[in-house]
Amino acid sequence: MAAFQYNALNARGKEEKGVLEADSIRQVRQLLRDKGLTPLGVNPTRKKESADRFGFLADLFKPTLSVSERALVTRQLATLIGAGLPIEEALLAVSKQSEKPSIQSMMLTVRSKVMEGFSLANALGEYPRAFPNLHRATVAAGESAGHLDLVLNRLAEFTETQQESSSKVKQALVYPIILFVLTIMILGGLLGYVVPDIVKVFAESEQALPWLTIAVISTSDFIVDYGLLILVMLIVMIFCIRRVLQVPSVRLGYDHRLLAMPILGKLSRGTNTAQFASTLSILSSSGVPLVDAMKIAGEVLSNTWLRLKVTDATIRVSEGSSLSGSLEQSGNFPPMMLHMIASGESSGELDDMLARVARHQQQDADLLMSLLLSLFGPLMLIVMGGAVFTIVMAILLPIINLNQLVV
Repeated sequence: MAAFQYNALNARGKEEKGVLEADSIRQVRQLLRDKGLTPLGVNPTRKKESADRFGFLADLFKPTLSVSERALVTRQLATLIGAGLPIEEALLAVSKQSEKPSIQSMMLTVRSKVMEGFSLANALGEYPRAFPNLHRATVAAGESAGHLDLVLNRLAEFTETQQESSSKVKQALVYPIILFVLTIMILGGLLGYVVPDIVKVFAESEQALPWLTIAVISTSDFIVDYGLLILVMLIVMIFCIRRVLQVPSVRLGYDHRLLAMPILGKLSRGTNTAQFASTLSILSSSGVPLVDAMKIAGEVLSNTWLRLKVTDATIRVSEGSSLSGSLEQSGNFPPMMLHMIASGESSGELDDMLARVARHQQQDADLLMSLLLSLFGPLMLIVMGGAVFTIVMAILLPIINLNQLVV
């Protein structure tokens, strides 16, 4: 059976959308009529590969899942499969549980692939953007080992941890971003509207102005005359920088220099090594061979320089070197991480030690991020207060001098 998306009118003339499983479009139309609906349109949720000449482009338009949605779907599948339900029934139950038509369609399409004889991992490959390589490789390992429910639970915990860390960062950024926007708006309003009106008063008095007032007036004139142009240039510059960083050689050099920076380098190294250790831990504990696990874990790294070093380390491991020794030769991984991995290799508890390394590195990265964010708020207050104080003093100084002349 295949999954079909439909549009239909109910008895009150209101349009409804949804997904149904059937053997053909004719059967879907009949099912809709049996429910008292008038079918308007019925289409399969996916096209056959033979009819798709641009499959690589079609993948870009396939539905995807957010981190929280992926965690929820994975947790539901783990619970249902752990309760003894067959995979196809678990997928059907997950599709009915979701309220989003895109997720319903996705789960029913995966179910149809499973019922055709494909493994769950291969069926999930129908939606590579929703289920990345890490997810599919781990599911494949769980299927081959016969512990799919346990593996799915690990995947759900891993995805939920990612979501929690991302949410913490986003929540912590709200206050600094609001302060930054307010600072820009206040300074722009003062320099663009308040200062020009006061300049007229000073011009009529024809008195000599203090250097601070002249500097503020010059800044105000510059913003009034070229403010919009500067904004457009900044947007264009940001766009150009992002385009340039998409060039592999440029991005590689940028990421290499980023790791050498005092604070940002430590933050980038911490988050990437934590992601690498966590991914490697879940893959290795699920039965994926270490070399294959390193290849997949290297792909999740955002820093291309570290990704290159992990690729080199993977080659050394495939040639017989130890994991800790291979990573140490790259010179980019923290000594604590290397010692803990070496201890895990010698004791035969590498999976557990990798999980500890991931927690340790993530805690250090979260602590540094929290420190930076806690400093950013007061810093923006100081900048805003100092700028407003400077503008106010630039306005008051000529008034004070004028009063002294009158006296």
